[in-house]
Amino acid sequence: MKKALLEVKNLRTFFKTRNGTVKAVNDVSYSIYPGRTLGIVGESGSGKSVTAMSVLRLLDANGYIAGGTVTFDGQDLAKVTTQQMYHIRGNRISVIFQEPMTSLNPVFSIKRQLSEPFIIHQNMSKKEAEKKCVEMLRAVQIPNPEAVARQYPHQLSGGMRQRVMIAMALACKPDILIADEPTTALDVTIQAQILRLMNDLQKENGTAIMFITHDLGVINEMADDVVVMYCGQVVEQAPAKLIFTDCKESHPYTEGLMYSIPRLNDDRSKLDPIPGVVPHPLDLPKGCKFAPRCKYCTQKCIDNEPPLAQVAENQLIRCFYPSKEERRSSEHGKITVNH
Repeated sequence: MKKALLEVKNLRTFFKTRNGTVKAVNDVSYSIYPGRTLGIVGESGSGKSVTAMSVLRLLDANGYIAGGTVTFDGQDLAKVTTQQMYHIRGNRISVIFQEPMTSLNPVFSIKRQLSEPFIIHQNMSKKEAEKKCVEMLRAVQIPNPEAVARQYPHQLSGGMRQRVMIAMALACKPDILIADEPTTALDVTIQAQILRLMNDLQKENGTAIMFITHDLGVINEMADDVVVMYCGQVVEQAPAKLIFTDCKESHPYTEGLMYSIPRLNDDRSKLDPIPGVVPHPLDLPKGCKFAPRCKYCTQKCIDNEPPLAQVAENQLIRCFYPSKEERRSSEHGKITVNH
């Protein structure tokens, strides 16, 4: 495999609050490779977006990187200066945010906003940038791009605004594109078009993509590798083709997410959701963070926190009982703790 474009190792991102320190990301590691898509999945509050914003150094004022490294092109982004980050953001690493209406400035035209990356990072003149702006709108399959370039965000539909955001993110042909739930606010047909567009542009430019979502269906369609997060930790990491098959090992949380998905050939009378809710970040369990919601939980899980261990080639799981056969056995049932 090619050398990793981005390597995150033991990243810890904390936030100071009146009630204490929130460990939003706690010891997270993963790598992103050229031309491949890394899917990061998990419930709201699992630390997916904070991980991405840590890479870009776009944290809130009370947030800080408490430890770990973010290595990109031989540099640790956790330690470079703000001025150096200006040259990386939007140029080498770009981002598509979740809600395009709040990402685009309502008082500036599309042409004005889309021209900025070319003027700032590519040193183009205003005239050259405006010409390039139309080319990018055409590349993301926006009809009549000359007219759209003169319009304002409120004049465009949600799908059109998201295409503009993709055009802006890919303007400088970045090495890495971070897509933070880019299809959440879109209907299913537009979502499919946006995902197809991102796949096509990735093949054309060789861009690596970090795709953040809570939708496993989207991950199945987009990702080459998958990181499953829960309570600021990676609980499973594996190739997508392994996670979306009936593999022998998995984390109970990943298993629960799978059982929560409706399928066309499903003969179940109802879905099997994960019980309970994600614990409050200031009141996390002592042992395994998923223990209070896990049907396979034992006293060992309550008392001790499992390490992220390799269970198969390219598969890491944070669980004392990664084997599906073992934890579903009658013997395991005898040591299970009832909540």
